[in-house]
Amino acid sequence: MPLYDYRCTNCGKEIEVLQKISDPAPSQCPACGQATLSKKLTAAGFQLKGSGWYATDFKGSSAAESSAPSTETAPPPCANGPCPACG
Repeated sequence: MPLYDYRCTNCGKEIEVLQKISDPAPSQCPACGQATLSKKLTAAGFQLKGSGWYATDFKGSSAAESSAPSTETAPPPCANGPCPACG
């Protein structure tokens, strides 16, 4: 279930609510009791892991490793021109 952030427009209290997408949004502020909660826009908190992502991803390697030249060579071209396997 996702976390949603809400802020009271009356007193400024901010809360996090763990709720289903289908659950109704809370409206009453727990601090002042007014029905003035509004949903805040927040950044998603996820990490991309695995091979093939950017050098700045969360894999923990040093910058020296990511700037080293590649030792892989390209496959030889097909003898009969472009093919579905090579593009």
